[in-house]
Amino acid sequence: MEKREEILNLLERNAKLTAAEIAVMIDRPVEEVEATIASLENANIILGYRALVNWEKTVAAPVTALIEVRVAPQRDQGFDNIAQRICRFPQVKDCYLMSGSFDLMVIIEDASLKDVAMFVSEKIAPLEAVISTGTHFILKKYKMNGTEFFGQDDDPREAVIL
Repeated sequence: MEKREEILNLLERNAKLTAAEIAVMIDRPVEEVEATIASLENANIILGYRALVNWEKTVAAPVTALIEVRVAPQRDQGFDNIAQRICRFPQVKDCYLMSGSFDLMVIIEDASLKDVAMFVSEKIAPLEAVISTGTHFILKKYKMNGTEFFGQDDDPREAVIL
């Protein structure tokens, strides 16, 4: 594996790693790791650093929905133009071009079921290229971005009674 891919894999698993920690892990000089990370950022390969938050454990837990969108592709633009328009809405967290029975998969977060329904009916469905939508609500997250959400409350330590 190339050093670039090693660094990307490590940062993808834990964005809090410092260049010094990565350098030790891949046996490279810190300056080389820093230069590689800067190069990856400048080339828009590393697009940002984010925390993975389990919102279900907070008061502000949003409603998450997966929206299937069927689209009429536009001449000379395909699906890109409509996907870019949809991505501009702040509720949209992810948007993917799909194969199968629908064209775009859009994942959104909003405050309530009603807010999600209003978003779909007022923002997505009226777009001229949209043929139909199907909305599925996420009831519980078990794994996201490679991180498992279940079993995190369990304390693996054994109780010692004296």
